[in-house]
Amino acid sequence: MTASVIGVIGGSGLYDLPGVTNARWVTVDSPWGTPSDQLLVGEIAGKKLVFLPRHGRGHRLPPSDIDYRANIDAMKRAGVTDIVSVSAVGSYREELAPGTFVLVDQFVDRTSRRVSSFFGPGCVGHVAFGHPTSPGIMDRLEAAALAEDIPHRRGGTYVCMEGPQFSTEAESRWYRAAGFDVIGMTNMPEAKLAREAEIPYATVAMVTDYDCWHPDHDHVDVVSVIKVAHANADKARRLVARFATDFPEEHPPCPIGSDKALEHAIMTAREARDPALLAKLDAVAGRVLKARS
Repeated sequence: MTASVIGVIGGSGLYDLPGVTNARWVTVDSPWGTPSDQLLVGEIAGKKLVFLPRHGRGHRLPPSDIDYRANIDAMKRAGVTDIVSVSAVGSYREELAPGTFVLVDQFVDRTSRRVSSFFGPGCVGHVAFGHPTSPGIMDRLEAAALAEDIPHRRGGTYVCMEGPQFSTEAESRWYRAAGFDVIGMTNMPEAKLAREAEIPYATVAMVTDYDCWHPDHDHVDVVSVIKVAHANADKARRLVARFATDFPEEHPPCPIGSDKALEHAIMTAREARDPALLAKLDAVAGRVLKARS
């Protein structure tokens, strides 16, 4: 039996989740770098909950300077079994109005400055990523959104841009024409790294604006985004608290095997593996490396 440890990655609006007890900030060191912040560790309905402010308290880190590997590794070292990512996004669909939550099930990665894998020379690994979010977590998020009467849609494609600037109008119309649903700056490579770490992952994308394609919303500015984000914060707290409260005490197996993603993923022969890299992979890939050593 593996006890559920719920991980939440998000912004400042989630620091004060209702129902969380025994909360304390804990430093978790990672061989991959410095996580965005300490981890806030507490309990909700008898289950351990770990929260990581993605940009650091006070929003210190821009999207491209977040150490995504250190963040996911720290969550793994804290025992996290399932991750819910809460992110602000722009919308490419008229019906996905500001204030709507989208339970994303696909990603398009348009970033270019970020390291997107724990693996590399000395230990090559390839994980399946055709279905990047866990349907088991999605089911429970959808149930929580219904229970809390939060406007939402299940399913959608999140295109991740590099930032920190918002889109040009040409880019916005291009992404909309390509069939993408929302745009953000943070879920890649976060979702890829969670898969490599064998942590089932799902995204709650909170719509704050229409990007700049919409004739009545011709540009995005920080003031308008923050205004809607603050309005979304209470809904996000209620959603995550309900999700965590109703989550099983025993970690449920991921229906698509996210929690066993490395089962046949490591390609490098044992004798060719780099000991220094293997040492850094102790938390992320320790389950399979030890089993095959």
